[in-house]
Amino acid sequence: MKKFNIRKVLDGLKEVSSSTPSVQVGPQENHLIQETLQSDHFQLCKTVRHGFPYQPSSMAFDPVQKILAIGTQSGALRLFGRPGVECYCQHESGAAVIQLQFLINEGALVSALADDSVHLWNLRQKRPAILHSLKFNKERITFCHLPFQSKWLYIGTERGNIHTVNVESFMLSGYVIMWNKAIELSSKAHPGPVVHISDNPMDEGKLIIGFESGIVVMWDLKSKKADYRYTYDEAIHSVAWHHEGKQFICSHSDGTLTIWNIRVQGKPIQTITPHGKQPKDGKKPEPCKPILKVEYKTTRIGEPFIILSGGLSYDTVGRRPCLTVMHGKSTAVLEMDYPIVDFLTLCETPYSNDFQEPYAVVVLLEKDLVVIDLAQNGYPIFENPYPLTIHESPVTCCEYFADCPGDLIPALYSVGSRQKRQGYSKKEWPISGGNWGQGTQSYPEIIITGHADGTVKFWDASAIMLQVLYKLKTAKVFDRNRSKEDKGSTEASDEDPFAIQIMAWCPESRILCVAGVSANVIIYRFSKLEVTTEVVQLVEVRMQYELNDIESPDGGGGEQTPALPTPGASPQTSGPPSHPSTSSNNSDGGNMPCLKVRSTPLKQSAGYQVDLVVQLVWVSGEPPQQITSLALNSSYGLVVFGNSNGLAVVDYIQKTVVLNLGTVELYGSNDPYQRQPRSPRKTRQPSGGLCDINEGSATSEDRCKSPTSVLLSVCPPRGANPLDHRDNSFSRSRSSSVTSIDKEAREAISSFYFSDTFARKGDSSLTPCLYVGTTLGTVLALALTLPPAGEQRQLQPVIISPTGMLVRLKGSIMRMALLDSTGLMLPPAFEPWFEPNVTADGEEREKVRKRRPVSVSPSTSQDLNESQYAVVCSEKQAKVISLPSQTCIYKHSITEASFILRADVVQMSQGVCLACFCANGHIMTLSVPGLRPLMDVNYLPLTDMRIARTFCFTNLGQAMYLCSPTEVQRITYSQDTCENLQEMLGELFTPVETPEAPNRGFFKGLFGGGAQSLDREELFGEISSGKASRSLAQHIPGPGGIEGMKGAASGIVGDLARARIALDERGQKLGELDERTAAMMASADSFSKHAHEMMLKCKDKKWYQF
Repeated sequence: MKKFNIRKVLDGLKEVSSSTPSVQVGPQENHLIQETLQSDHFQLCKTVRHGFPYQPSSMAFDPVQKILAIGTQSGALRLFGRPGVECYCQHESGAAVIQLQFLINEGALVSALADDSVHLWNLRQKRPAILHSLKFNKERITFCHLPFQSKWLYIGTERGNIHTVNVESFMLSGYVIMWNKAIELSSKAHPGPVVHISDNPMDEGKLIIGFESGIVVMWDLKSKKADYRYTYDEAIHSVAWHHEGKQFICSHSDGTLTIWNIRVQGKPIQTITPHGKQPKDGKKPEPCKPILKVEYKTTRIGEPFIILSGGLSYDTVGRRPCLTVMHGKSTAVLEMDYPIVDFLTLCETPYSNDFQEPYAVVVLLEKDLVVIDLAQNGYPIFENPYPLTIHESPVTCCEYFADCPGDLIPALYSVGSRQKRQGYSKKEWPISGGNWGQGTQSYPEIIITGHADGTVKFWDASAIMLQVLYKLKTAKVFDRNRSKEDKGSTEASDEDPFAIQIMAWCPESRILCVAGVSANVIIYRFSKLEVTTEVVQLVEVRMQYELNDIESPDGGGGEQTPALPTPGASPQTSGPPSHPSTSSNNSDGGNMPCLKVRSTPLKQSAGYQVDLVVQLVWVSGEPPQQITSLALNSSYGLVVFGNSNGLAVVDYIQKTVVLNLGTVELYGSNDPYQRQPRSPRKTRQPSGGLCDINEGSATSEDRCKSPTSVLLSVCPPRGANPLDHRDNSFSRSRSSSVTSIDKEAREAISSFYFSDTFARKGDSSLTPCLYVGTTLGTVLALALTLPPAGEQRQLQPVIISPTGMLVRLKGSIMRMALLDSTGLMLPPAFEPWFEPNVTADGEEREKVRKRRPVSVSPSTSQDLNESQYAVVCSEKQAKVISLPSQTCIYKHSITEASFILRADVVQMSQGVCLACFCANGHIMTLSVPGLRPLMDVNYLPLTDMRIARTFCFTNLGQAMYLCSPTEVQRITYSQDTCENLQEMLGELFTPVETPEAPNRGFFKGLFGGGAQSLDREELFGEISSGKASRSLAQHIPGPGGIEGMKGAASGIVGDLARARIALDERGQKLGELDERTAAMMASADSFSKHAHEMMLKCKDKKWYQF
């Protein structure tokens, strides 16, 4: 079996899409529609990124601003404030973020990266920017520490040295602590990299340095020598201080904690193994896994908290990762769902020399963010208000709807709020910084995501926020516990048999239709009432498309639908039907579906409730083909779906199949292709629609002749996980569309469009129609005859008749839409929502169920004036057809070298346009009906297929895609939205008073003691410490520019600077610091000197001299 060849798929990725002008091919005089959209209505920009930061690596919290920062392995930075305030930034290098440090309450953040660069971010602007960067050339950064209200950053390196950096100027100081000065002269071994740096909470002049090998050094910054050295024979992972500065605690690689008195360097005063079994004979406890981090937090009343991650005993195989909270004599072990990346204890004070009063722990996991309430018994978690559960199960498809009916979001929210779990902490979410934006964009937006486990999630995406509204589990419809023999027959993917493939939704009627990977379609109605369904309604459909004329081995298939030309054709071209081993218990030709619908009653709570399940069944030992397209119309009561065999139309009101047609029969006698019987099967390729269907079993000679020579199979092979690992292949109709360029694959149905239009050429009246687009670029029309509304609709059959081919394009058909004679979009007819579980009076119900006619304006004289325009877009070109004359009046070749992955006809505030996303990364818009190119931006080279699978455009210039397995990126192509974006974005920095420092007390001030301050400026400045080596690190000014000084000033200097600027700007509020100009740059130096002079004046005065 040939492997998927991605090279063919991505041939056009680096090509630039062509922008050939649209060609007008029809008579001009009747089609002078005034197009209102112009190029200057379009501009492309990213708006906001939602979801859990993919592959997180570090975390920091500002306890005054109450902002959380998370860095990732790809150099991304995500900042979170109160729910609805979040921000995404990216380091250009893409290197992993190894550590983050806030300049507390200064609106600035320091990030250290794995490429040995350090960056200063200004958070006082809505889109944070880098002010300064420092790139180390000779040493590797391992740890950073920035003391509260200090402007000197300590940087520890792999060689064991510590450098100091001024965070205002981002220049290195000449003050360096060399490893060989820090350790004992008699010690011959290198102490290893620096794993910890912090200053003594009570004495800023004393620095504690932890080396990986187990040595801890107390360094006196003034005398430049080591005061004490503490040695332990196990490697150190982290160090934490007691707030009084007399004790510190270390965590080690053997699962132990050691507590040291700073004046006793011989051995620790206490050794604890939190998870070790204590032997009775006084021996050392068994070694445990390393304790990766420890924090030591004190409270005014009661015992201190010791919080740690890791340290479990080695015999706990299969035990989940744990966070351990030790408080007095109690030890709580909190199990986590994913490995712990980092954790932080949130405390009431930013001062390290005061009682810490911890109130919560933020735990960053590989795929989740958990916040634990330390103040409540049992340590409950807070309910997370951020949209971080997008990836709970891998996303397999998305749809995006802007400008929805106004009552939809409240309706979904009210049923979704009943699904919430209980047992959360009663307190407010503790990460509460920042302010919401002031945007005026108020239309409702909804994003729907389909997932690999069969769940469908509805999200409120209005005003650049994202919040989960409601979650639907489609797998409930099926029996989960399939018997072993069933498994043998279905070959459905064991991992994701319920995965969602395509979704169709009618926002007005609230009817939802989903197609699953196991060849099933489920139709849901929305109800506010709970109901128990005794029997889930099921319709089975046999779809097979063969040209070889052989009698069916089993007499029909459980459907009263028109038979196909060869309903039960064997996989062989001649001879008796054979039954391959894939259908072990289907030796009778088999009518097995891939999944079994549950036979027991189904309790359905308020929300989406299953109305009908449609299943494709195995035919003659062949699994059903993957569904490639799906559409529904609530006004007609019809759902249609198609695959590489043909299409089926289901009437979900009468619960019957109305039409089951092979693709060939759609054409009738007008089939433009010379089709040949399928060649004998050599190797059947089960694909799940995920492998390259270019690679068939036919020879290249056969391929040229026969577009039907390749068979697709929907039930993926056992062990293949088609949706989780699909990022390297196109799925859905994309797989067929890719290959249709070479006309090599069997013709599949790629798109549908329901509407009231002119069914035949020259018609004078509108009738309900279904347009069908195929992967070979044909658009065919089917006329629908619907019974009158009311009781008749329940009883009389829907009649469907093919009316022939409308138009042919190059490449697979992606999208179809209709415009009226003035160029306005014609929305398909819909039925308004009604409560399905209320048995209303017949009259009432009939009123509700009356079909809403489409608002079209056919002109009075049909002979001259055309009434409608059909816009058709394939993966290569677009055409506009005038109806009912069916003449092509405009066509435009969108791309030659590449192909389109997604196209949508969208309503902008100024008019209608066709938006396209191309495989070479270009995003384009074209006017309709004139097909003039309005925008063409090379947005991103398509690096993974996830983007191709999840990209969607919607009305009013919005679009979205999944930029990582856990994150949604939203973009806009509307000039209006780009202009208003600054207002809509939230602010991270808000002016907050820094809490007062802890009171030293009368006696401590009189007799000394208490916190000792240090003049770091004098110590680390150029006068006393000299200049740093130029070759050590390179300073790079950031793009934040002059505006950047506002985030960088800190400590006393910062306070004075802020006061001076407030005067300079004639009493403007602190919140307007974003508008600061170059004046600050010029005066920052004098502020610094002024602050220094004031400090020297006040330094020697006693409290009674002030």
